[in-house]
Amino acid sequence: MNRPDGRKPDELRPVRIQRGVLARVAGSVIIETGQTRVLCTACVEEGVPEWRRGSGLGWVTAEYDMLPASTGQRRARNRGGRVDGRTQEIQRLIGRCIRAVTDFAALGERTIWIDCDVLQADGGTRTAAISGSYVAFADAARWCLDQGLVSRSPVAGQVAAVSVGRVGRRTLLDLCYAEDSRADVDFNVAMTDAGRYVEVQGSAEGAPFAPREMQQMLKLASAGVRRLLAMQRAALSRRLAASGRTQPGKLTR
Repeated sequence: MNRPDGRKPDELRPVRIQRGVLARVAGSVIIETGQTRVLCTACVEEGVPEWRRGSGLGWVTAEYDMLPASTGQRRARNRGGRVDGRTQEIQRLIGRCIRAVTDFAALGERTIWIDCDVLQADGGTRTAAISGSYVAFADAARWCLDQGLVSRSPVAGQVAAVSVGRVGRRTLLDLCYAEDSRADVDFNVAMTDAGRYVEVQGSAEGAPFAPREMQQMLKLASAGVRRLLAMQRAALSRRLAASGRTQPGKLTR
């Protein structure tokens, strides 16, 4: 059976990383993975949470939400500080991933706020948000250096994420919604450029899976993450002629 978009089992959806999409923020990115589009921003704020004060260490935190029209049927906004369980889980995941590659001592007592807003959802919104957030975070770190706020970069590594799953009897990389909605097993895998896992979220939606199947999925996810890391590096190497910062660019698999 062919995949809905004609991809091979080990093939990522087309990826586009566009940087510098907002003029008044330290880091801003729109990442597209197939039909999924996420706006990721990184804002720098002086100060840290109360429990962190006096430590000399910075902090990174994240928020995530889906725009009302992102799924085709209107989704109610999270208001008044109330977020549903899924949203809370995802924003905590994004924060953990970016903190895993942050040098808090280099950042000093500052907070970098990562905000991810899903513009359009077609599966893999959390993994796209992680991959896009890293690029926005790296831009914010560079902005801190340019402004003389830090003496060395607070970026201590690189992180990206991808989904993988079992649909029917096949193991597939980077599931779109049509695949995710009927997957027997669904994994979200976040890894660093050192090949270490930040998070592995996986569950059987139907029959339990064998250890060898899990290893197969992790191997496929690892290969996908390596390609995403290369795309991030390519995007970060582009520069804006006007500002000397980054230039929006198109990246494909």
